[in-house]
Amino acid sequence: MYEFFFEKMAEKITLTSGQQDIIKRYLIPKKIRKNQYLLQEGDVAKHAAFVEKGALRAYSVDEKGTEHIIQFAFEGWTISDMYSFLSGEPAIYNIDALEDTELVLISKSAQEEILKQIPAYEVYTRMQITGAYLAMQKRITAMLSMTLEERYLNLIKQYPKLIQRVPQRMIASYLGLTPETLSRVRRKIKDK
Repeated sequence: MYEFFFEKMAEKITLTSGQQDIIKRYLIPKKIRKNQYLLQEGDVAKHAAFVEKGALRAYSVDEKGTEHIIQFAFEGWTISDMYSFLSGEPAIYNIDALEDTELVLISKSAQEEILKQIPAYEVYTRMQITGAYLAMQKRITAMLSMTLEERYLNLIKQYPKLIQRVPQRMIASYLGLTPETLSRVRRKIKDK
């Protein structure tokens, strides 16, 4: 258990087996089935989740009942309502499984303990937060400056497996489009 979690961590930092053992004491394995919630809007996000296997999405639902997907998470990615996780305030996002999923959870208090005991973990955490910030900035820039076709092509270039694993209506939501608009965009690209 946790092999993939530590493999991904080893891409950024070096840990001794003793340090890995300390971290393991704070980790919580969790399995959730397809369509099961990890977090619901209004609850406090008590954990950040690392995806060992499977796929999740984070989204909000507006007053008209329209879903707005802000993030997908696949193997090797981390997901949570980070504002809720860090502040202790109610979550504004729902997170549910798109497939049967295996997760590694870490609570905020556990993360704080690990940060105190293992300085390299602080470096890893900072790299994770920086990566998430850069991805968010790229996404905002794409939403503001790219055409619909460019946004779609950029998404499938960046995440080629997304198309096979995520329904088109969810890809449309992530891109801020209706499913019908995404169909038109895809036809236009195909016709070129």
